[in-house]
Amino acid sequence: MPFRYTPERIGKLIRQTRKNLGVTQRDLALTSGTGMRFIIDLEKGKETCEIGKTLTILNTLGISMTLTPPPTPAKEE
Repeated sequence: MPFRYTPERIGKLIRQTRKNLGVTQRDLALTSGTGMRFIIDLEKGKETCEIGKTLTILNTLGISMTLTPPPTPAKEE
């Protein structure tokens, strides 16, 4: 089974990356233009966090994601 992203996994990755960089939640909120409550919720894996703000956080921390669409089925001739 392929790796699946979940809000919890993304939140954990964000928290670990932020800590590894020595950045506080407050500093991340300020540099990304979001709020502290959003950072806290995102790191906890809250499912309703906005995708746009989440992408802003990922970009601010230098985290890249790879999204791969499923293969296109072959057309029958």
